[in-house]
Amino acid sequence: MTDTTSDPQQSRGERNFEIVMAGMKKRRAAEARFRFYGQFAVGLGLTFLLVLMFSIVSKGYSAFWQTYIRLDVPLVAEKIDPEGTRDVTTLRRANYSGLIKQHLRDLFPEVTKRRDRFALYGLVSNGAEFELRDMVLANPELIGKTVSVWVPADDDVDMLMKGHLSRKGPEADRRIKDNQLGWIDTLKADGRLESRFNTAFFTNGDSRDPELAGIRGALVGTIFTLVVTLTLSFPLGVAAAVYLEEFAPKNRWTDLIEVNINNLAAVPSIVFGLLGLAVFINFFQMPRSAPLVGGLVLTLMTLPTIIIAGRAALKSVPPSIREAALGIGASPMQAVFYHVLPQALPGMLTGTIIGMAQALGETAPLLMIGMVAFIADIPGSITDPSTALPVQIYLWADSPERAYVERTSAAIMVLLAFLALMNAVAVLLRKRFERRW
Repeated sequence: MTDTTSDPQQSRGERNFEIVMAGMKKRRAAEARFRFYGQFAVGLGLTFLLVLMFSIVSKGYSAFWQTYIRLDVPLVAEKIDPEGTRDVTTLRRANYSGLIKQHLRDLFPEVTKRRDRFALYGLVSNGAEFELRDMVLANPELIGKTVSVWVPADDDVDMLMKGHLSRKGPEADRRIKDNQLGWIDTLKADGRLESRFNTAFFTNGDSRDPELAGIRGALVGTIFTLVVTLTLSFPLGVAAAVYLEEFAPKNRWTDLIEVNINNLAAVPSIVFGLLGLAVFINFFQMPRSAPLVGGLVLTLMTLPTIIIAGRAALKSVPPSIREAALGIGASPMQAVFYHVLPQALPGMLTGTIIGMAQALGETAPLLMIGMVAFIADIPGSITDPSTALPVQIYLWADSPERAYVERTSAAIMVLLAFLALMNAVAVLLRKRFERRW
């Protein structure tokens, strides 16, 4: 009789195969879970980014529009230039505010009480008189005529027209009172109230009045500071990286320098601000709140990043390029500067733009050297008092007025656009200098 019992070797092989297949299923399941976790993390990060961008844009886009009021102001010669000399000093000192208030009283003759008149005058920005003054100074022939001029409305009126302030609720809880609402509706019905593109946001400096506040001073100060930083940090960083990677002897001193460079890259930025305050301002007596000092401080802060990135770019160049250059008779310096450095330059530019982006967003070191001061004038050079865009955002974010909320978000949008422009320039430069082998 034939034995039909299964072969033990075959049964063992089947069991091993089943074990292997079960392990494969577990590994595939683990890989699927890992992919899911990675996709979920990326999706969650993008969601947070979109929520952040939506929050910034939804709060800040309205800052690019401003409510204006049209005034037909009689430029009475007796009040502006009584002697008719057209002297600039006389024209500059004229009471333009009184002319605007008189025109508002003529528009609403029923307003007779002192308190109501102050409320009526409050519809117009404090900067209206300066716009009228500049118009007269630019063209003195307007004196004696009635001019039509669009002036900024007060920030509360602007917030009301944009829907950020409510008309509802008890009058005592509203910034805009009932009589002011009536005057605003009358001005709107007469075509004297409209929303226009807010050019003042890009042309004015900082101001105590939100409707007059702009970013030009902070933007110019930021550009001056970054120019000083780039002018100093890029050549110094590249030179240090080339020396340490290509020419410096390998001993304990160079090892100490490398360790210190790596440690400096992790030092908190406020420490560099304290260093700038102690050395550049207190010891060397450099001007406080100046882009020159800010650029020097940010140079110290970005140098480690540029040096580390530069050395990594030099290491990534294939050794065959060095060997080929040396093999045809080039000196070590010629091999580095004519063959190795051009190949490493795109990576160095990437490290530089990372360091500049870090410097663009820094606030703490600039606060320590006094760039937090209120400065309304536009800086004309790197030694003039100035502030920077991140510091301007910090100052506006701390202001209680509702109008500064939208200007804070709008300034953040401009800062991000400036950063994107810097990255675009870095990409173009990288493509220009990049070589393929």
